[in-house]
Amino acid sequence: MANIIAVCFLASSVTVGLHAQQQTPGSYPDETQNPNPGMQNPNTVDCSDPMESNAPECSGQAPGTGQAQNPQSRFPQSGRLGAQQARPNGNYTDTEQLNRQQSQNGPSQEPRLPPEPLTEFQKFVASTIGQVLPNFGADLFRRVPSTFAPVDMAPVPPDFVVGPGDELRIRVWGQLSFQANVRVDRSGDIYLPQVGPVHVASVPFAELDGHLRSAIGRVFHNFDLTVDLGQIRSIQIYLAGEARTPGVYTVSSLSTLVDALFVSGGPNSQGSLRNIELRRGSQTVAHFDLYDLLVRGNKSTDAKLLPGDVIFIPPVGPQIAITGSVKTPAIYELLPGEPLSEALSDAGGTSTVASAARISVERIQDHNERQAMEIAYDKDGLATPLADGDIVRVFSIVPRYGKTIILRGNIANPGRFAWHPGMRISELIPDKDSLVTRNYWWRRTQLGLPAPEFEPTPGFQDLRQPYDGNAITLKPSRSEEPNSQYATQDSTQDTTQNQSGSLQNRNLTAQQRNGSSSLGAQQNSESQGPRPAQRTTIRLLAPDIDWDYATVERIDPETLKTTLVPFDLGKLVLQHDASQDLELKSGDIVSIFSVADIRVPLAEQTKLVTLDGEFVHSGVYSVRPDETLKELVERAGGISPKAYLYGSEFTRESVRVAQQARIDEYVQTLEMRMQRSNLALAASSTSTPQDLASGAAAQNSERDLVAALQRIRATGRIVLTLKPDSTGTISLPDMTMENGDRFVIPPVPAIVNAIGAVYNQNSFLYVKGRRVGTYLQQAGGPTRDADRKRAFIIRANGDIVSYDAGKSVWGNEFLNLRLNPGDSIVVPEKTFKPSALRGVLDWTQVFSQLALGAAAINVIK
Repeated sequence: MANIIAVCFLASSVTVGLHAQQQTPGSYPDETQNPNPGMQNPNTVDCSDPMESNAPECSGQAPGTGQAQNPQSRFPQSGRLGAQQARPNGNYTDTEQLNRQQSQNGPSQEPRLPPEPLTEFQKFVASTIGQVLPNFGADLFRRVPSTFAPVDMAPVPPDFVVGPGDELRIRVWGQLSFQANVRVDRSGDIYLPQVGPVHVASVPFAELDGHLRSAIGRVFHNFDLTVDLGQIRSIQIYLAGEARTPGVYTVSSLSTLVDALFVSGGPNSQGSLRNIELRRGSQTVAHFDLYDLLVRGNKSTDAKLLPGDVIFIPPVGPQIAITGSVKTPAIYELLPGEPLSEALSDAGGTSTVASAARISVERIQDHNERQAMEIAYDKDGLATPLADGDIVRVFSIVPRYGKTIILRGNIANPGRFAWHPGMRISELIPDKDSLVTRNYWWRRTQLGLPAPEFEPTPGFQDLRQPYDGNAITLKPSRSEEPNSQYATQDSTQDTTQNQSGSLQNRNLTAQQRNGSSSLGAQQNSESQGPRPAQRTTIRLLAPDIDWDYATVERIDPETLKTTLVPFDLGKLVLQHDASQDLELKSGDIVSIFSVADIRVPLAEQTKLVTLDGEFVHSGVYSVRPDETLKELVERAGGISPKAYLYGSEFTRESVRVAQQARIDEYVQTLEMRMQRSNLALAASSTSTPQDLASGAAAQNSERDLVAALQRIRATGRIVLTLKPDSTGTISLPDMTMENGDRFVIPPVPAIVNAIGAVYNQNSFLYVKGRRVGTYLQQAGGPTRDADRKRAFIIRANGDIVSYDAGKSVWGNEFLNLRLNPGDSIVVPEKTFKPSALRGVLDWTQVFSQLALGAAAINVIK
């Protein structure tokens, strides 16, 4: 007997174990697990009770350990409704559906639908007003959501009707304690343990709680419950008509007509936004106007969707275009009999600058011709009904100031000022301080800015605290390196040392690129010491005021002609001359000029001239009226004993501008000449492939030459007629000065330069009386590729002496010319020309062609 009982017990255990292994969290447990489902073990914690749901047994971990527990749900879902993934505990969770959606990457945005072509009415309006207006409301459907997950997680409205496929989340505690997620089956029932099937289909959500209490109350008493909806069922609807993407859609049962429009992309450019129909069976249950939602935010006519509903979008109705000073210019759809006021309201109303005088309407009369009409901007005019095809234009106000005076030009407070009868200019310009511009004071304030803090390393302010206690090694700046040239942070000039030990700067100045810089220019470009981080310069912070001329611009109200009434600003402001204090009229424009606007006589201009180099008192001087260069140098203390007047340089800004214009003109002419030559070569019938190839190579060289010429910048240098032995101010010319002039006198140099095609390009000590040939011998003489007959000398004053200048009756005396301190000898390289063999071949080809032509003529004869 005992063996039989043991075998039965073993079989029962095996059966229960197999059933437990096969059971999923979504299946119902049998009676062996809990012989009395309605009764609970007093030693266990009821996790369904809200008062005990925070106990350690319900949190998924055993107290005092890190081991997770897997208590199974007491009443899980039925397997035929779909098993759910087991949770750490059996508690109800409000975020289960949201977590499930997030695990599926949540709702995403699909790419924008491709833009539609313009409609016929859009093209018609664009040809009339010159603008392509959008269809109002089209921007609402630019992006289409790829899922209705946000609708699923929305609160369930009280009037929602429960139907097959909906998931109910039920929690019961008290005499009966359980929780379950059950799904409504096709017959509209749910199954509750110990209670049985309960029919819930067609029950509104607001009545569902009472309906379940009534069903469970037939079996149990002294209990309480809560119920809400979990996963909502999906329904199938149809979208037809002028939809962007018509077809069959599966949406949430919570969806409305507007939701379906969004998921489908809305109406297309030919679809109506004001008469969208919701058809259910053979009836039209709703008409929806999207303008109510877009303009007024009214969604009261939105309707809920049921399975099998059809959303039909008819073709667009009458259309008008509203443009001009409205807040939303676009193309709008009209309702029958809609007046102008409602159309303007749909457009957001008129803008701030809209004119209240009139509104223009262009109308198509009887589909035959167009007619323009004007409507008053009043109550009667706004009640005018609009017609299909109307183009409404709201004009803006004319930007005209009434009873206003405009003050502009070189003045501290330009602007618009109120006019009153009897107003005069002195009220706008009370004193001379009002003529000093704000720009002048701002530039003057910047002159007193504090100097930048010392930084041993560029970018020192970007350093942070050392990481992990490791020290940071600072790299010395370029100016602190032992073999570096003097440089500032802004300088990026790289220098390389050649084999002879001399330094060659890669970035030449504009004067050095010209190839004919004087000794004074070189002295000015070379610094005698370290360059400061910021150079201190003296210049005019603002152009001077034109005290002799100012105008009042006035429009004649009768003829609408503009007249200028000049007045003497100096007499008005400085001398308070009442005859210059003109009476102003409404609409006048008072203009105050400076010398930058209208050039004044040279004697009245403020002129700052720089004396740099070997002067007793070098600096920047303000030139007096009619003061000459000689007088200015004498006022500066004269010239120092070491001055080298022959190598001086005098530059002027106006001359630099004129020189640069001539250089640019020459480069353009040269470029056009090269292009014509290349075109002639390509069009020639006698050009061989070799000629075309060589021509292409020549074009590349010509382009490089033109690019190099375009980089040349003029210096503005004026050559002074000085002799090598000129000394003292007596040698200086009596020339008038201009603002920005610069006079540089270097010290007497001790070298002569030999550059170009010589064996040793270098600088040699100057010896009085030594000639060109001697210095060339010291440089090793010309190389084999040197073009001796193209050699020339750059004098210290900038003059050029060519090889041909040394011709005389006794031969060429170029090598016997005496040099002065600072002179440079330049020996260019030869320009290689086509060989004689190439010329013989070309002539042979010509003769052979002539012979063949003559033979052909004899044969013909």
